[in-house]
Amino acid sequence: MGDWTFFSNYGHVLVCLARNREARLRDVAADVGITERAVQKIVRDLQKAGFITITKQGRCNRYHINRRKSLRHSLESHCNVGKLLNLVARPARGPSAEEAPAQRARDPLQGASSDPPAESPAVEPDRDKKKPARKKPAAPDVRQQGDLF
Repeated sequence: MGDWTFFSNYGHVLVCLARNREARLRDVAADVGITERAVQKIVRDLQKAGFITITKQGRCNRYHINRRKSLRHSLESHCNVGKLLNLVARPARGPSAEEAPAQRARDPLQGASSDPPAESPAVEPDRDKKKPARKKPAAPDVRQQGDLF
């Protein structure tokens, strides 16, 4: 199987920022598999094009995505960023037990069953455990840049 995806690096960066608007660009770069410098360029381009706005809170950046902005390519220009992100950018944590049935009712792609899932024992995450170290990308991914797809 080849080494290609349906989204460009621009689309991947946008999805990462939608999932976590407080993400460090270093972490975005690790998730996407490109260099931090490439992510910085993509973020600048997305900001100049009006897809995101950046605000400073202390020493951190916060990224706000303009979900009403239309996609750039003529084949997708009838869709906006919000529609795209609703399909592919799930939150870093899944919906709570209370939100899950309501979300399934709103999302026709979630499944045909209207019955709630079987009860599973509640598992509280262990907050004292350290996260495993992130692996650095083997090699920067060099793909065509400019469009979201």
